Amino acid sequence: MSIAKTYNPKEAEEKWYSYWMEQGFFRSTPDEREPYTIVMPPPNVTGVLHMGHMLNNTIQDVLIRRARMQGKNACWVPGTDHASIATEAKVVAMLKEKGIEKSSITREEFLTYAWEWKEKYGGIILKQLEKLGASCDWDRTKFTMDPDLSEAVIDTFIKFYKDGYIYRGIRMVNWDPQGKTALSDEEVIRKEVNQKLYYIRYKIKDSDEHVIIATTRPETIMADSAICINPLDERYKHLQGKTVLVPLINREIPIIQDEYVEMEFGTGCLKVTPAHDLNDYELGQKHNLEVIDILNDDGSLNEKAQILIGEDRFAARKKIAVLLEEAGQIEKIEDYKSQVGFSERTNAAIEPKLSMQWFLKMDTLAKPALEYVEDGTIKLIPEKFFASYKHWMENVKDWCISRQLWWGQRIPAWFNDKNEWVVAKTESEAVADFEQQGKSTAGIRQEDDVLDTWFSSGLWPMSVFDGVRNPENPDFQYYYPTNDLVTAPEILFFWVARMIIMGHDYTQKPPFRNVYLTGIVRDKLGRKMSKSLGNSPDPIELMEQYGTDGVRVGMLLSSPAGNDLMFDVSYCEQGRNFANKIWNAFRLVKGWETSNAPATDAQKMSAEWFENRFNQAVAEIDEHFANYRLSDALMATYKLIWDDFCSWYLELVKPAYQTPIEKETLETVKGLFQKVLKLAHPFMPFLTEELWHDELFGREENDCIIVADFPTVQPYDEKCIKEFTIVQQVISEVRNIRNSKGISPKVALPLAINATNIDYSKYQDSIIKLANIEELTFVKEKVSGAVSFLAGKDECYVALENNIDVDAEKERIGKEIEYLKGFLTSVDKKLSNERFVQNAKPEIVENEKNKKADAEAKIQILEESLASLG
Repeated sequence: MSIAKTYNPKEAEEKWYSYWMEQGFFRSTPDEREPYTIVMPPPNVTGVLHMGHMLNNTIQDVLIRRARMQGKNACWVPGTDHASIATEAKVVAMLKEKGIEKSSITREEFLTYAWEWKEKYGGIILKQLEKLGASCDWDRTKFTMDPDLSEAVIDTFIKFYKDGYIYRGIRMVNWDPQGKTALSDEEVIRKEVNQKLYYIRYKIKDSDEHVIIATTRPETIMADSAICINPLDERYKHLQGKTVLVPLINREIPIIQDEYVEMEFGTGCLKVTPAHDLNDYELGQKHNLEVIDILNDDGSLNEKAQILIGEDRFAARKKIAVLLEEAGQIEKIEDYKSQVGFSERTNAAIEPKLSMQWFLKMDTLAKPALEYVEDGTIKLIPEKFFASYKHWMENVKDWCISRQLWWGQRIPAWFNDKNEWVVAKTESEAVADFEQQGKSTAGIRQEDDVLDTWFSSGLWPMSVFDGVRNPENPDFQYYYPTNDLVTAPEILFFWVARMIIMGHDYTQKPPFRNVYLTGIVRDKLGRKMSKSLGNSPDPIELMEQYGTDGVRVGMLLSSPAGNDLMFDVSYCEQGRNFANKIWNAFRLVKGWETSNAPATDAQKMSAEWFENRFNQAVAEIDEHFANYRLSDALMATYKLIWDDFCSWYLELVKPAYQTPIEKETLETVKGLFQKVLKLAHPFMPFLTEELWHDELFGREENDCIIVADFPTVQPYDEKCIKEFTIVQQVISEVRNIRNSKGISPKVALPLAINATNIDYSKYQDSIIKLANIEELTFVKEKVSGAVSFLAGKDECYVALENNIDVDAEKERIGKEIEYLKGFLTSVDKKLSNERFVQNAKPEIVENEKNKKADAEAKIQILEESLASLG
């Protein structure tokens, strides 16, 4: 049966993914094999596939497919995250479109809408990952609000509470006025923004004097509780014990003294607004100042502001500035740049806000999570992220774990009508607790807040195997700890650290052994890809255009661990071209007719060389995988297949036009072709499975490459590889001479070699064939009038006779000599520099010496060639 002229990725992808699913190749159950486990970083249910997901999940799929082929029990658990803030925002927006305000419905009604939304949209991204070829155990798909996972979250909250790690209190938190919820420090993104710095006059009571305060937030002056000066500041000593009037509202506030104020910064006077700044809050606590919160949860001004009530904070800022100007209380206004916090989810500017919240004490819990990484139990790949991880873990703050939302795991705390509270799993348990303490059970109600999403996803490697509720179950005992986690550096603290913390607290074990941190996908201008910038291609469209294998190769060719990927669609084109190269190579082999003649010595030699080269490449690729250099592993595979197999080996054994190939040689080619397909499968699953099942290989139906044995490291003959490298040099140099002289490839040329290095006799037929040599001779002296070159350390001569323009050749050789002499001068400078020779590594110095020797040898040969031309 003939094979199609061109590879049709779409057809192969649909066929083989369905087949793999039907045959259960992705499924995993505990058995006697070594487990290899990955848990997918659960994408938000609000998400659709973007380039970051593409990179992350392609890497995971490569690792899981290779492990499966290595005979391990490969288990890749997929799932999605309920993403409280993002999902609630989507549902609120959907309700608004229907004319429904969240405030007008009950929590139960809202959750009904939210679950409907999740069922409709929540699985989109997982279906898109199937298109990518993700070989997940889809039967194990989890959602962070599945009943069993939610129960694990509630159990964990109760455990941490009983262990003394959870407390409730009023603290300054990061408040998202758009999401109307508290955020942890890690959910706040700092950005530099252009602002105005307002210099405002505060009048000293019963005086014509005033002090000047500089602020970027004039809308908060109505919440001021004091003006603070440094007690050592001579400028303001006379103001001690006096009061000032807050502009516009004339409320009297004291002037206090504290060394916290920097005399050199600004005017040396600080307005203290305890309700709206963390440092001001701490200063207010120290001096027992009044706390006046003038902002509503949505960022608008409340009644305590006295003016502009109901105005949005940013609209109020502009209006306050105008009012102050009109009142003559603005000294000046300057342009100013400063760092402002924004919500990671809604991109709203964060407000520091005093709020009653639930917190998890982190100092004790964080210590083992740091030790695991310090002692190498958990490896961060690349290691450059250790420093920031260590800094964060050593300076960790208590984690605000409550969120003012309805979508999520509701905190298991219960209040009575006196606002007393207990932590309990159910209302009946709460009633029993209240009664045991002799407290009222009247008006009992559950806490409205839900838990931070990262609290639930922190349990992910355990909860997907039901290890929190049932740690003795066979799945958890077999698959945990997991092997590799592939994720983005920006959630190293959000998620990775918290999984380590929770995993250790429950099991005294780390949840995984290696953390592979991918880079950020950027465009060729270095900008992070995003829909808002319009610089991010649609991954689905890319796969339609270039084939999934082509896109996978394109992504991985340029994505070393931890380094940002400067993505360009040309990489996908390169990936598609690679797929076509393999396809065309297969078509070539399949088209050969066979004869019963025995294989020639040249054919056997070619196979021997490629076997050795293949085994060398496998060792190199194996080392790259061991060090998580997946980009390098792919490049080594790419070069082996494109260069060594297609461009050299197949050309060496290819029969002359309309001449059959020896059956023995074809069988060898088929065997080697299958080996390179196995090596390529984790990167290019669809193309390799398609070719694997071609009738040329005569396979049983269930004999699939997805479960074939991955090539293992075998011994190889370095001498054979080095010798053939020199043979390749000879062939390439002859071809270069043809190209540079404009001689047709059909014109056979004579070649003479002064062989001092290797025995060329066994390579003679290969050289004659690939370099189109009319006669190959071996000489002991120079051939006059011939173009010469070095192959290894052997001098080679091509007599061109009438095929050469002597004057042009003289000019070319002269330029090459001139270039080499310049190169030699630069090398000599290095070697004559004593500091370089003493301080450089010995191998670097030796390399420079080798460069010098090579250049001198080439110059000598070129000068002799020049002399021979007269």
